[in-house]
Amino acid sequence: MDIWLAVQAFILGVVEGLTEFLPVSSTGHQIIVADAIGFDGQRAKAFNIIIQLAAILAVMWEYRSKIISVVIGLPREAEAQRFTANLLVAFFPAVVLGLTFADLIEKWLFNPITVATALVVGGVVMLWAEKRTHTIAAETVDDMNWKQALKVGCAQCLALVPGTSRSASTIIGGLFFGLSRKAATEFSFFLAMPTMIGAAVYSFYKHRELFANGDDLPVFAIGFVTSFVFAMLAVRALLKFIANNSYAVFAWYRIVFGLLILATWQLGFVDWSSVGD
Repeated sequence: MDIWLAVQAFILGVVEGLTEFLPVSSTGHQIIVADAIGFDGQRAKAFNIIIQLAAILAVMWEYRSKIISVVIGLPREAEAQRFTANLLVAFFPAVVLGLTFADLIEKWLFNPITVATALVVGGVVMLWAEKRTHTIAAETVDDMNWKQALKVGCAQCLALVPGTSRSASTIIGGLFFGLSRKAATEFSFFLAMPTMIGAAVYSFYKHRELFANGDDLPVFAIGFVTSFVFAMLAVRALLKFIANNSYAVFAWYRIVFGLLILATWQLGFVDWSSVGD
């Protein structure tokens, strides 16, 4: 296997793992970094499916005790039934809009300019959300009701625009709708499980011919393992961070990063508008 190809796989695995569950847009970072290092084409589409699946498997492993307890308690425990119902309710809006508009969004919005703009706008919204007075109605994910879950699910739909960030949409949406920081963050993690697995299965079926080439298996393996490890580290670090801090640092990161991309484009240093054409 080509050494540079292995390095590209490692870099993108790190990017996916670190950004998937942080409110900074993993898709946006993947688009920009992949373009910067020249990782594109049909292989890139298949590779992205693999590393996103690895990231979600990492968070499922991290929360395996909760998942097992819910599955075991589902037939008879009201708390497990309510938690499962909330996830299904929150998952539904993204399924409907995703299946309806996914192809159009991928065609017209998957470019660095859209990503940069969404990063900046999302960062401003995050700062505004953090400055608001928080009225907490649900301290933990088990305290949530179906109306709060549905609202978070609707907020998740904003993440169909690349650069918005699924994590940012659900976490900040959760704060708006009365969840504590811990509840909003953990519900974002749990909601990612059916959402990302569903997206991975759909993408795998849609692009199944891309996996027929066995020569790409080493590249996929590097990306998978790297994404899994760094996603687990990111999830643990985020939960520790939010215990005593706000999301403002992520908001400022989004704004600075987005403005940097837009500035390099406007000043003619990089023709981001042509990327992906």
